[in-house]
Amino acid sequence: MGDPKKSRRVWKKPKRPFNYELKMDELKTIGTFGLKTKKELWKEHTTLSKIRHQARSLLALRKETRELKEPIFMKSLIRIGLIDKNSTLDDVLNLQINDLLSRRLQSIVQKKLLFKTPYQARQAIVHKHIMINNKIINVPSYRVKVDEENNINISMKSSLRKDSNDDTKK
Repeated sequence: MGDPKKSRRVWKKPKRPFNYELKMDELKTIGTFGLKTKKELWKEHTTLSKIRHQARSLLALRKETRELKEPIFMKSLIRIGLIDKNSTLDDVLNLQINDLLSRRLQSIVQKKLLFKTPYQARQAIVHKHIMINNKIINVPSYRVKVDEENNINISMKSSLRKDSNDDTKK
């Protein structure tokens, strides 16, 4: 057991950091989803690899134990919105990094509230203009659950709300 004050690292660097194609793919993904650093991308890669590892370990289990544990795992992924209700473990193994990144608050706010860029959506989140269920969330990497998706809106005290109300009056 480690020291409770010192948490573990939640990301792993790529094995070949100087691979040109990998670097270009990373930069394209960072620009598409508006990530601040490559570290955010690596965190999501690590999360995705943990999800895939869980799916592979479930496939290796006996049928009786698998039938008990698989619905719990699938239900958690359905709640997050990574898969739909009739998906299988093979669909979980086919998940891509874009599927995980599209469930971030930053990406959903950009689509739902019609921000022009993901960086603009990120700034609105960091500056506490975005609420979920009447609670201000200022973490762009917050993973939005399916039932929370309809409750995302602009804060009552936000200057963005006042600007949007002025536009509707004109």
